[in-house]
Amino acid sequence: MSGPAVAAAPLGRSQLVVWYAVFAALSILANLASQKFAFWLYSGWLAVPLSVCVGTGVGLVVKYLLDKVWIFRYPHRSVAHGLQTFTMYVVMGLGTTALFWAVEFSAQAIFHTEPARLAGGAIGLTLGYFAKYHLDKRFVFA
Repeated sequence: MSGPAVAAAPLGRSQLVVWYAVFAALSILANLASQKFAFWLYSGWLAVPLSVCVGTGVGLVVKYLLDKVWIFRYPHRSVAHGLQTFTMYVVMGLGTTALFWAVEFSAQAIFHTEPARLAGGAIGLTLGYFAKYHLDKRFVFA
């Protein structure tokens, strides 16, 4: 399964950087908006960790699809190969997710406000995506 016909030509280095940054921003927006929505739905004692998990899941799927089709232009040979690729994508993201969560939960612990927590999340995601590109290029979409 391949991406749209537009995705066939390889990106130049500057185009790659721009599109990766745009897709990272879209994924961060999807993550933080999902967190905000989950927090709005449930504000009990586990609201913050649950909202972060929801946002992480949404951001992961959005970023995977954008990276696979537009950044790495990676076709799957079969459904099994697609599941294997997604699993490797998730595994490569464990360390970067830990970084993201550490920054977000640290901001929450220090400032005790939702805007600070979300800003910490955005900073953590940005740092994580920088590292994730290199991991994905070498181990996932190689």
